[in-house]
Amino acid sequence: MNRLASLREFLRLEATAGAILVFSAALALVLSNSAGAEWYLGFLELPVVVQVGALTLAKPLLLWINDGLMAIFFMLVGLEIKREVLDGQLSSLGQAALPGIAAVGGMAVPALVYVGANLGQPENLAGWAIPSATDIAFALGVLSLVGSRAPSSLKLFLLALAVMDDLGAIVIIAIFYTAELSLPSLLLAAAGLLALASLNLAKVRHLTPYMLVGLFLWLCVLKSGVHATLAGVAIGLAVPLRGGTGAEAESPLHRLEHMLHPWVAYAILPLFAFANAGVSLAGLSPGALLEPVPLGIALGLFVGKQAGVVGICWAAIRMGLARLPDGADWLQFYGVCMLTGIGFTMSLFIGTLAFPDVGYSAGVRLGVLAGSLASALAGYGVLMVAARRRGSG
Repeated sequence: MNRLASLREFLRLEATAGAILVFSAALALVLSNSAGAEWYLGFLELPVVVQVGALTLAKPLLLWINDGLMAIFFMLVGLEIKREVLDGQLSSLGQAALPGIAAVGGMAVPALVYVGANLGQPENLAGWAIPSATDIAFALGVLSLVGSRAPSSLKLFLLALAVMDDLGAIVIIAIFYTAELSLPSLLLAAAGLLALASLNLAKVRHLTPYMLVGLFLWLCVLKSGVHATLAGVAIGLAVPLRGGTGAEAESPLHRLEHMLHPWVAYAILPLFAFANAGVSLAGLSPGALLEPVPLGIALGLFVGKQAGVVGICWAAIRMGLARLPDGADWLQFYGVCMLTGIGFTMSLFIGTLAFPDVGYSAGVRLGVLAGSLASALAGYGVLMVAARRRGSG
């Protein structure tokens, strides 16, 4: 499959996944506010035990989803980052300039907005990173509704920006959301990283050794205090991009990415959304959204994201450091920048790390859902207005 066909397949999968994400989140909301609430909570608390000899892992299903299945999602993120940096939209300074600059503004300003809304509540400041990342599946799903009326360059910009956002979120999780560390587990994890690097340097093209070492690395990271999903990123970055010769000519990275993408898009992310988007609205008044945590998240996503991305991009373009995506005008660009406020998957995930206390979960989910929905509706509306203006022109 050539590069253009791979990109089209990627965009198609992400757009479809966005619709499935919406359905999964809506189903979780319906169940958690109906007679099915008890079944929904029982499903999430279902104990799952895996035992190999003396090694036993016992966790409720919710944590297996968030720590285990999401590690596969992060492995795909690692693969996508490596592909884009070495052979994609981020492989040259000119291509990476605008999305890279946009990612900086799109992470810094939402964090500042959240902190501003929670200055009087120091215990809430741990959630500053929740509105910092973009959900690429959801955002591309909304953009796909505009169809060919939006230039393809805007889709590439949004994709590259989301990749940069994911990279920033990975760094944030590694630095700021790490629990107490276990030195023996960290040393074993370091040995796993060294083994992955050795496989890459030895030009091993078969995926099986990477997956076996990766499983060992995931177990070590899980026990170390560092969040286990970061092991998935390391595995993805270790898989070689270039193929060998003869039967090994196909890129191992492309092969693994092609295998994982449908599973992540159609199973793992919808299951994560179903498990984490359910929030009981019982007893919640409209004023609940005005409490510091949900208000900071919602404003960070809806106001902070668009302000940060548009503001820093406008300055960069005026200074000649970057230029608008080909064929796009400022109104279309603004509409896409509004879509970056769809935080959903990554925002919910960071929320579980920032506030493991169940007492905060309803506020986090309420803020993420409100900010993401407002960004989706407003971004789609602006893009449709821009399309009509260009059509009439």
